[in-house]
Amino acid sequence: MRPGDNAMPPLHHAGLCRGTAGGQRRRNHGGFLKTDVLIIGAGAAGLMCAITAGQRGRRVLVLEHANKVGKKILMSGGGRCNFTNTGATPANYLSANPHFAKSALARCTPADFITLVEKHRIAYHEKELGQLFCDGSSKQIVRMLLDECAAADVTVETGCSVQRVRRTPQGFSVLSARGEVHAESLVVASGGLSIPSMGATGFGYELARQFGHDVLPTRAGLVPLTLSGKHQEHYRELAGVALPVVETRVGRQAFRVGLLFTHRGLSGPSILQISSYWQPGDDLRVNLLPDMQAGAHLLGQRVARPLAELKTVLGDVLPKRLAQRLCGQWLESRPMRQYRDAELAQIGAQINDWPVTASGTEGYRTAEVTLGGVDTDGLSSATMQSKLVSGLYFIGEVVDVTGWLGGYNFQWAWASGRAAGGVA
Repeated sequence: MRPGDNAMPPLHHAGLCRGTAGGQRRRNHGGFLKTDVLIIGAGAAGLMCAITAGQRGRRVLVLEHANKVGKKILMSGGGRCNFTNTGATPANYLSANPHFAKSALARCTPADFITLVEKHRIAYHEKELGQLFCDGSSKQIVRMLLDECAAADVTVETGCSVQRVRRTPQGFSVLSARGEVHAESLVVASGGLSIPSMGATGFGYELARQFGHDVLPTRAGLVPLTLSGKHQEHYRELAGVALPVVETRVGRQAFRVGLLFTHRGLSGPSILQISSYWQPGDDLRVNLLPDMQAGAHLLGQRVARPLAELKTVLGDVLPKRLAQRLCGQWLESRPMRQYRDAELAQIGAQINDWPVTASGTEGYRTAEVTLGGVDTDGLSSATMQSKLVSGLYFIGEVVDVTGWLGGYNFQWAWASGRAAGGVA
């Protein structure tokens, strides 16, 4: 049996299909629907691919098993959609092949997407570090994409699952809840495993394996870290305490953004960023005062405030609850004049390089992305087309390309979608 000849078993429960954009494709005399490009998944990557292919005059049908399109778009950025990052470069992505994303990202830049946003008169702002958000609602981005689909005569069907995919001499035969669809090109934009409550499944990975592609091990990315045992007990009372800027580090990789203590462990942008690099057993360090040489500050405070206790001095530069916990659990608090130079230097060094022993992550339930996925060795970096099966494409999160927090993953979705849509 050759790769791709075997039928795919049912992966989703069948449901009613509802069209949400574009024109209708007529069934031929054989009873099946025929289209040029069939896209599985109406998320960011799938919709951008559909728009691009439709603008080339291709007949495009998009099937989405969920009850609405763009669910991740809708929930992203606190409902305002962090739709891109002006500083996106290949260096902001993790992949077994760090060079794979270069081609697509170079041909679809943040400026290109901004032009589309401005065309639809969607107001936006830069929050920080190049992160662009809608002034209003993420619904505006979804509406923009659907309007572009409609203008390109793209048909989008929601609540429409896929039960089987076969290779045919003319392309592909897909059995869906809508019926059988024949297409010259098949684009898999089904996403990863993150946030299963929104309908995430391993569909794309199973389909890739069916056609002979390797799928690299997957794990949760951009996800809070958990603590256990005594480590959790030590920090539990700090739940809700936030630090606006820390530096988290694993090996040579470091991020300088905020941190939040939770009942389960650690979260906040700094932790979410480093979680994509951290694995169980890795040495995780947190610089609690990244803009200060803590030892030198403490030596200065001993001169300026000899009677003040250490917890009071630390409480002036750290959240008071954190300062009290550090002194109550790890650092003995006494008047500053009672500390020797070496003691203050050591305390300062600890604060600038605090060890944290994480036990795991919160998993796909709260992860923003999925690390790993379809091996890029089997794909063209210029078109996202399979090197094994002509006319088959994989785009977006299902591929082993994962961006940092801050709009980078949406930029990959736009870029990979446009790359495939330009040729599919």
